Amino acid sequence: MFKFCLQQKAAFRSASLRRYSTQPTGKTPIKLVAELRKLTEVSLAKAREALAASNNDVRAALQWLEKDASVSGAKKAAKLQGRDAREGLIGTSVLSRGTGVGEGPVRGGVRGAMVELNCETDFVARNELFGKLLADISHTAAFISENTSKHSDLSDAFEPLSIELLQDAPLLSSDASEPLRPAKQTVAEALQELVGKVGEKIYLRRALTAVIPSERILAGTAYHLSSYSHGAIRLASQGRISALLLTSSTGPSQKLNQLLSSPDFSKELFAIEDALARQVVGFPTLSIKPSSWCGSDDQLAAALLAQPFMMYSPSNGASVAEFLQQWAKTHKLTIAGPSLAVIPTAVAKWTVGESDNAAVVSVLSKEPGEQLLPSV
Repeated sequence: MFKFCLQQKAAFRSASLRRYSTQPTGKTPIKLVAELRKLTEVSLAKAREALAASNNDVRAALQWLEKDASVSGAKKAAKLQGRDAREGLIGTSVLSRGTGVGEGPVRGGVRGAMVELNCETDFVARNELFGKLLADISHTAAFISENTSKHSDLSDAFEPLSIELLQDAPLLSSDASEPLRPAKQTVAEALQELVGKVGEKIYLRRALTAVIPSERILAGTAYHLSSYSHGAIRLASQGRISALLLTSSTGPSQKLNQLLSSPDFSKELFAIEDALARQVVGFPTLSIKPSSWCGSDDQLAAALLAQPFMMYSPSNGASVAEFLQQWAKTHKLTIAGPSLAVIPTAVAKWTVGESDNAAVVSVLSKEPGEQLLPSV
């Protein structure tokens, strides 16, 4: 009898150990788990769950994970909808900054965009996944945009892009080193997936595009697009304050064509335009030119052309307008009387979390007799 009791206890203990064992009921090869985690960076538990649900088929497990991320992201996004999200970054993308005049081999169009992506905390804004998604969305916005400008001078080349349209667009990678392949998800789906990963509300607040097809550029004129972001974390094209600046270069057609064909001239011109974009962000810029050159100091300080050109050292303390006027004379690009060869045409400047009324979008008026330079 005693021997029989010992046998029963041993059997009971063996059954209990099997019941509470941490080993999975179905074996998942560790090599497959490692392979799946390398491809997706998911947790060990999630990798095992995906493989178990897919009969240890890695390709099927990848599809399972995509569907799971989409579902969980959508659920989290719905729960977080009412939360406040005023942090984030503003990203810019310039696919074609414009390279020349309206005829000849140096002709080129303009294509770019600026996008604000918001989240709840600065911690998430600094996340590498957040920055990568913003870069891809900015790239996508620039790529899909079309120009609907009806003005011959193209001064309204900056246009807001519908958030609904952007969210429905296939997400395109901004990484030039990645091979071209069909987009796996839309912008909206990618946003939901990131929400599922970081657990915060993330949404697209606004988007702006700048597009000028090369065939719209008239002879004797060149348009160029520059960008600058302040407060960059991982990418120079993203920051808490960002700006897009569209400039037009004018002058005698043949002379301008000749200069723009020169690498040295183009390098100098682009350096000036990039400095102008930094000037827009670095100063309290609200407009391109002052309403009056006899206005108050505050009015002049807020107008790009009236500001001291501090972001370009060769200016030697001159104002932006004065430097650009002298630069035009140096390169013999003046047509009649005092004039500018490089003209800031449109500027957009955004700050993360600002009110809609605080956003700066200034377009230079091309009314006859428009005074771009102070009276002598």
